[in-house]
Formats: sequence, structure tokens, C-alpha cells
Amino acid sequence: MKLVRSIEEMRSLCRSARSRGARLALVPTMGALHEGHISLVRSARQKSDLVAASIFVNPTQFGPSEDFAKYPRNLESDCALLEREGVELVFAPSVEQMYPQGAVTWVVVEGLSERLCGKSRPGHFRGVTTVVAKLFHIVEPDFAFFGQKDAAQVAIIQRMVRDLNMPVTIEVCPIVREPDGLAISSRNAYLAAHERDSALVLYRSLMQVRKRFESGERNSASLVAAAKQVFAADPAVRLDYIAVVDPETLEPEAVVTKRTLVAAAGFVGQTRLIDNILLEP
Repeated sequence: MKLVRSIEEMRSLCRSARSRGARLALVPTMGALHEGHISLVRSARQKSDLVAASIFVNPTQFGPSEDFAKYPRNLESDCALLEREGVELVFAPSVEQMYPQGAVTWVVVEGLSERLCGKSRPGHFRGVTTVVAKLFHIVEPDFAFFGQKDAAQVAIIQRMVRDLNMPVTIEVCPIVREPDGLAISSRNAYLAAHERDSALVLYRSLMQVRKRFESGERNSASLVAAAKQVFAADPAVRLDYIAVVDPETLEPEAVVTKRTLVAAAGFVGQTRLIDNILLEP
């Protein structure tokens, strides 16, 4: 495995691999790797000849009051984990590499970027799409792997790729959960011991939605009300949103008549967590 710090070297190594006919997969991450990331790496390994992972805590997707400074950074242990999984290239650039001084150019997916987490975190998805577009230009992968946990991010990146005719296939991998159902996330490390149980309210609310759906309920307002009842039972959790939307456009769906995304976000103490499920009529 090779750790690459510069854009020029990463671009050269990836072009060399493609010139040999290798199919190249990219797994973009912000580090603090966990089983969710590893599931992406393993899926990438199955689909490609060479797997590259990026580790970059992207400052432009954090708001001024968010956790950029304290976001966990474990490059050495992350690299060891990726090496064990057979990753050939790890791209870990500096902020100065990715954002040249005076940079003023952004990639924005209008409309979608203001929905779900975008409504709560203005500018967040502008930072995501800009850095992902940069990574795609540097690596030029055949495939890029993302997790279903970040469902809004997935929809926005898929639209960006479509709209800008980017020659990359977006692969979406299932949410990886703890045995009790909690979606695995780097931010789970922020949870105090007494907050860990409260964090399960997101999963429990979504399971209540699924239960009501499987009992025949199709009205989105009723499904959201059922989820909110679960949230209300634990005052330690502050609901950000619970939404029933089209998984591609993120537009609200009044009635579930097709494949539909139910997404939830909430604060457990100071930690913001997200989760979602897909309903299939």
C-alpha cells in the first residue's frame, strides 16, 4: 500500500494503473474508519482491480459551529486498517493541496442541497459536492463507493455525476449496524456512556415506521407522527427532522406508492446523528 500526499503523484499513479487496463475504485472517507467504511472497501475490492481510498477531513462541509476541529483523525491506524483490506493507494492530501489559496469555485447541486441535512446545515452539501468532484477529477475512478447511511449525500452526488456527465459509476452499499441496530458512524465515538442508549431512538423510530408501513399504513404524515412519538419518549434526544421523501429527488412524498426513503436526524447531547430506511411497497 502506498500513502500519497500530493495531487500530482496521486493523479500519476491512477493514470498509470488505468493505462495498464486496471479498473479503478475510489472509496472517499474522512478517516476515523469503522466497519461501515470497511464494507465499502470490500465491495470495491470485488468490483475492481485497484482500490484507492481517500482520507481527508473536508473543512468546507462543516459549519462554523460544527465539529471540524475535534473530528477524529487517526491516519496511522486508518492506513493500517486499509492495508489489511488490500487497498493499494491511500490519498491523504492537506487542506492546502485541495483548496489552493484564494479558491472561489464551488460545485453546487441546486435544490437537492437544501433538503434534509442541507436545510439544517446550510452550505454542507456544497462542500461535499465540491470535494467529491475534486477527488473524481484527481483519481478518475471507474467506480466510487458510498454508504446508504448518507442517503441525501448519495442522491446529491448521483445527480452531480449525471448532470456533469462524469464517467464514474456510483455504488451504494447498505448501512452497517451495531448488534442493537445503531447505525455505525465515526460520530458515535462522541457519545458518552449514558447517551449511547438514547442514540438508539433514531433506529427505534424508523422501525416503528416500518412496522406501521408493513401493517398497511401509506400516509406519510401518519408514518412521521408514529416516528415522532418514539422520539418524544426520550427527552435526551432532540429531533432535527424525520422525512418521507423520494430517494432520488429528496422531494417529500405525501403517500408511499413506490420505493421511498424515510430519513431521520437528531441530536444526542451535542452529537448529531442520522439514519434512514427504504420502504418498498
